[in-house]
Amino acid sequence: MPLQIVRNDITKMEVDAIVNAANTSLLGGGGVDGCIHRAAGPELLAECRTLGGCDTGSAKITKGYHLPCKYVIHAVGPRWRDGRHGERELLVSCYRTALELAKANKCETIAFPLISSGIYGYPKDQALRVAIDTISGFLLDNDMTAYIVIFDRKAYQIGEKLFADIAEYIDDHYVEAHTDSRAERLRRLNLFERLSGNQADAYPKDGWGEHEAAKQEKELYPSAAEPDQADVPFAAPSAPAPRMAKSLDDALKEIDESFSEMLLRKIDEKGMTDAQCYKKANIDRKLFSKIRSDRLYKPSKPTAIAFAIALELPLEETKDMLMKAGFALSHSNKFDIIIEYFIQQGNYNVFEINEALFAFDQSLLGA
Repeated sequence: MPLQIVRNDITKMEVDAIVNAANTSLLGGGGVDGCIHRAAGPELLAECRTLGGCDTGSAKITKGYHLPCKYVIHAVGPRWRDGRHGERELLVSCYRTALELAKANKCETIAFPLISSGIYGYPKDQALRVAIDTISGFLLDNDMTAYIVIFDRKAYQIGEKLFADIAEYIDDHYVEAHTDSRAERLRRLNLFERLSGNQADAYPKDGWGEHEAAKQEKELYPSAAEPDQADVPFAAPSAPAPRMAKSLDDALKEIDESFSEMLLRKIDEKGMTDAQCYKKANIDRKLFSKIRSDRLYKPSKPTAIAFAIALELPLEETKDMLMKAGFALSHSNKFDIIIEYFIQQGNYNVFEINEALFAFDQSLLGA
């Protein structure tokens, strides 16, 4: 673990193995295949000639030569016809065979392109779904870090309906957080004038005075105050009853439950093992160990949210867990709105959430 989506040139990835979207001859071609052969040098082609080709849905391994990786795994994906000729099964087999080869050769890191999504014509959103599902399923039972490498925006696409639904949700909530109604602007203007002591002559040409402005505000917000409160909005409050001041030591003894403590408590309440939780959260085992061993550990916001997603916490509990780490969800942040969208939809698949976050150029969860 974990699985990450990155925008990069796969020939520049410093991993144990990169996967080549090869053809059945294994002798090079266009697209990713051609780029990898050019970057690796002629030695790669020479070794490929000894392999005798490769069946669709399978993979074979070679050295990396001049590439910054130890191995190249040549995986042959299916050509798209209509989706009814075993294309998905062949593509799943392609990813699975490549992962098993990486495991057999003790690879800890592996980078994939979106196999078959280029000239082979596999629909990009479906190719991405196969890649995410197959790789994430493998990683649940194996300790390995995998990357899906996207070269440019055209090579990446989530489902059109999902993209449209999220975009609409962002528009509804992000605009709402950044747009004031006319009534709100008027209320703030009246409040500003009162604070500055200039309400009486704020609108001298129209004959407005302090009481008229207060009346206007009261009409807009009838439940805001009683008439005497509206006219005298800043009357000094009565003095609070005296109370004994606490010492700093006493105050510190009342410190709330930490993020780490809440996380471990929730794991127990959900009946999960530690491994089930951090793998479902797309979090590395070493990072989880740090959080477990240090009750005051402060994770990053994406890490904190990833654990809330893994635990399938409702929105209010997610906000509570974030608060323990010193964060909050805000409608002024697209990342936060996308997270809220998935929680409201009851979708706690961290990999699907990351697909959407990547599509909207946001930070990813976990990893």
